[in-house]
Amino acid sequence: MNPIYEKLLKCLNSVREKTDFVPKVAIVLGSGLGDYANDIQVETEIDYHDIEGFPVSTVPGHAGKFIFGYVKDVPVVCMKGRVHYYEGYPVSDVVLPTRLMHLMGAQILFLTNASGGINPSFSAGDFMMLTDHISIFAPNPLIGANIDELGTRFPDMTQVYDRQLQDIIRNVAKKENIKIQEGIYAQLTGPSFESPAEIQLLHKLGVDAVGMSTVVEAITANHMGMKICCISCVCNLAAGMTQNPLTHEEVQAAAKEAAPKFKKLLTESVIAMKEV
Repeated sequence: MNPIYEKLLKCLNSVREKTDFVPKVAIVLGSGLGDYANDIQVETEIDYHDIEGFPVSTVPGHAGKFIFGYVKDVPVVCMKGRVHYYEGYPVSDVVLPTRLMHLMGAQILFLTNASGGINPSFSAGDFMMLTDHISIFAPNPLIGANIDELGTRFPDMTQVYDRQLQDIIRNVAKKENIKIQEGIYAQLTGPSFESPAEIQLLHKLGVDAVGMSTVVEAITANHMGMKICCISCVCNLAAGMTQNPLTHEEVQAAAKEAAPKFKKLLTESVIAMKEV
């Protein structure tokens, strides 16, 4: 058996020893957005440390546990804290949680992240819904022997972010009077923030926002046939666009300030996804 798949099944068995909860929607909470988990009607929680072989987040602001419960009457599993490639894990471990949530039963992956804005029309605190991504800067999580049990060797990437889910988010944002941008996101490896020259390059490539997560998870979910959507909280303007130095604390603070609108947008969107 493929060792990556074997490890995944061990993690699944470890989870199933603790809960038989079957989610419909998997939610990944980005930097500074972890408090959303407090709004879930919790059935059970599992600390990442308690799952055999599971990678553990080491980043401030990422609590490191699965929350199982309901957003209204929609069953969800929520990652309060994600694992990043820059923490030193192999990319197969970075995407293991995504694969695990799908094996738990999740059919929709709702990603969130904190990003740096590159589009000059963006402001700190804006939300951006991903319509596409550029993945050339982070290792492709599907490199290596294909896990046939999960998906095809050469998955199509024409429409990673589901159009129906995008329409739901647009409609919710309009109904709740929440401004939402749309655009293309690029994942770089981190942990250093990008240089001004790198931001100029990304801008020329058509990138609207940049971060250190999300794309590898989206590729993995697409490989498995999940429906995917993502909202990015533009927590600062990227290097060279302002005179201010970039800090992780700034990212967390901006995400916290945007949290009330983010919670409303996420909650109402998840509720509307019940029939998808």
